[in-house]
Amino acid sequence: MQLYLTVRPEDTRTASAYPAGLAHAAYRIGEGSSLLSRNLLTPARPGPISGPSALLVLSDRAAPPIDRPAALTEAVLRECARRSYGGVVLDFDEPPQEDRRRFAVLLGQQCVRNRKFFCLPPSYAGAVEHPTVIVNTAISGGSFETHIREELACYGGGRNVVFDLQRLRMDFRLPARSGQGEPLTQAALDALIREHQPAVFFSKDLFARYFTYAKNGESHFILFDDADTLRQKLRLGRQLGVAAAFFQWPEVCDIADSLFRRK
Repeated sequence: MQLYLTVRPEDTRTASAYPAGLAHAAYRIGEGSSLLSRNLLTPARPGPISGPSALLVLSDRAAPPIDRPAALTEAVLRECARRSYGGVVLDFDEPPQEDRRRFAVLLGQQCVRNRKFFCLPPSYAGAVEHPTVIVNTAISGGSFETHIREELACYGGGRNVVFDLQRLRMDFRLPARSGQGEPLTQAALDALIREHQPAVFFSKDLFARYFTYAKNGESHFILFDDADTLRQKLRLGRQLGVAAAFFQWPEVCDIADSLFRRK
């Protein structure tokens, strides 16, 4: 399993100290199907001989329609060649749209032709032949292992899946019938632990830690990841043959020394 840290340009130097490939979240879609990028502070270089190369991460947040998919594909491939990127991650969060689908098909074909790694979200998996699909690991109910095995079965096995190892930190007001909780920052989570001094438990089903507390007559259930729970999710992914795993650097920078050894 290859490990990647998804980084903003300002995080690149600090994240480079750890033995993981860098996925550069510096690219977005501009007017006229252009490729826009934030200034990258350091040149991208191939990873170590036994490790992963850097990747280009392309966002579609608030992007205009892709009316020239071939032009955008060519721009992405030129940037990959210029900066020695080993592949592309489509970070498409907007609702699926036909113009994005056409672009994903074309870019996927060209990445295969150019022997570039290529992965995309589940909402676009059906558009690409033999896709590598991004599976988010943050679940709040059921069995984590069962969920992951079901996802792998959908996409033909671990070799066709990469993990988005989101660091889960959620506050659920019980009985939480909707299954939706309130996201917590690490500072907010730390403050709750200091205030309530709870007994913290590990859920073997969810591969996450949890505790409960009461405030203003309401009961709360807190579910969260730390370095150990993320390593356990990684361990299961390795056992199941998952191709790669991505960490968002801002989510794990405070526990990076526990997750990785410095170079």
